[in-house]
Amino acid sequence: MSDSNSTALPVIDLRSDTVTRPTPAMLAAMLAAPVGDDVYGEDPTVARLEAEAAARFGLAAGLFCPSGTMANQIAIKAHTEPLSEVICEQTAHVYLWEVGGIAFHSGASVALLPGERGRLTAAQVEAAIRPENIHYPTTRLVCLENTHNRGGGTCYAWPELEAIGAVARRHGLALHLDGARIFNALVATGQPAAAYGTVFDSVSVCLSKGLGAPVGSVLLGSAAFIAKCRRLRKAFGGGMRQAGYLAATGLYALAHNVERLADDHRRAAVLATALAQQPYVAEVLAPETNLVIFRLADDVLPAEFLARLETQGIRASSFGPQWVRFVTHLDVDDAGVARVVQALELFGRGTA
Repeated sequence: MSDSNSTALPVIDLRSDTVTRPTPAMLAAMLAAPVGDDVYGEDPTVARLEAEAAARFGLAAGLFCPSGTMANQIAIKAHTEPLSEVICEQTAHVYLWEVGGIAFHSGASVALLPGERGRLTAAQVEAAIRPENIHYPTTRLVCLENTHNRGGGTCYAWPELEAIGAVARRHGLALHLDGARIFNALVATGQPAAAYGTVFDSVSVCLSKGLGAPVGSVLLGSAAFIAKCRRLRKAFGGGMRQAGYLAATGLYALAHNVERLADDHRRAAVLATALAQQPYVAEVLAPETNLVIFRLADDVLPAEFLARLETQGIRASSFGPQWVRFVTHLDVDDAGVARVVQALELFGRGTA
């Protein structure tokens, strides 16, 4: 495949599942949505999305937010107060990728634990809970992430989630789930969404990653908790007016784009297999869902590798020294994966 004819090919964007664009059917749902002023509580489509998402996860109420970061940070703010502490895995999105928001918004400290590809155990969580001491912050909240981004799209086993939930309840702690890719976890494991409401006090659900909506996350919890969070959302600047046009894309995504995540997982496995066969790839983290994280050999420059892919119309992300991430999503089909595999083989032969 030469550079001259590859430039005419459609771009295959593996940087993230946030890059998807609404389908014509999703756009049609958006245009047909009945709307009102959601800050006044008058947008029927937003209300429907919030109720449907909450019911799906066995929780009482929902709050539509512009982003997953806002949903997570509102939840942390609602569960904590200054001089308290949040327990999370050391590569958790709420800590690593949300601009220090826990300190900025909540005035809370963070207890960072080393997980197994991002997953914590109940024993780790219990050992990290602070004893009562005037010198210590007070442990108030545990945050988990499922699937775990830095871990390579790893999923928690249900018994471990139940065990961590039991620890949190025993110690009077709140338990929040960053569910940016929770639907990937549900499809991969077969876990029932409604059971999550029996373990977690709050759940953030992203609609703009694998589900393909252009914007938005829904924060879920009890009615009292969401009422508190609605006030916080206003303070965060997250109140939106005729937001039903956006909420309609979320409703469409929930109805049409959940089960198809299995295709993304299958395609990620194909890419992982192809990568493992390349002499310039030192390690591939076995994908459980739609993320493929791999380490290049020490003599391969990541910038050169990514640039060579770019000449083939393929985009990917650096994920740390020598590490690269591929993310499959609804805008990458089987033909696109085949193109990526061919480009990987050509790079190995030095002809890409």
